[in-house]
Amino acid sequence: MKKLKIKIAPSLLSADFRYLAHEIKRTEAAGADMLHVDVMDGNFVNNITLGPFIVRAIRKAATIPIVAHLMIKNPEKHVEEFAKAGSDMIIFHIEAIKNPKNLIYRIKRLNKKVGVSIKPKTKVSSIKSLLPLVDEVLVMTVEPGFGGQKFMRGPAFKIPKIRKHYSGDVGVDGGINYENARLCVSLGANVFIAGTYLFGSADMKKSIRELKSM
Repeated sequence: MKKLKIKIAPSLLSADFRYLAHEIKRTEAAGADMLHVDVMDGNFVNNITLGPFIVRAIRKAATIPIVAHLMIKNPEKHVEEFAKAGSDMIIFHIEAIKNPKNLIYRIKRLNKKVGVSIKPKTKVSSIKSLLPLVDEVLVMTVEPGFGGQKFMRGPAFKIPKIRKHYSGDVGVDGGINYENARLCVSLGANVFIAGTYLFGSADMKKSIRELKSM
């Protein structure tokens, strides 16, 4: 398989929301490929974060693509709102929906890219039939819900299983730093969502450059 370009998506959950427009410009200047927006509803995960109105505000400040990661129950009820707000890709969780193919086609009809995410304990077999239909598979290496968690090695070893059937983008989200990103690259991942590691870096541009150089 042809080696895919490594892409970096800073997670805005770790940004300083007092200066959100500045933080967005900082990520762009540092070489980020896209912005990752964690959407949590307090039901699918034990946290409440950002809604479509925040995506709309981000869209006004950003020039790079916005990825809405819907960690919510019944995502099919909300995809139109996130599409209209300016999301370029919408990622849903396989654990949150009964008819994922219908949702994939619905998102595509909105002219948006679509991704599917799996939690640490979810098996790759649960998404195998969806792989020909999606633009990205997102592997969670923490239990979704909160930023700043420690990377779990076990879920990363789902990546080669995905790669047996899929040649598109494979992302990793949760506790990402240079060391564990290097492991994930060796396993076949090419998209990295990083929050604390990037926004807490003294030199975000250098950190992104190092991640992309693997």
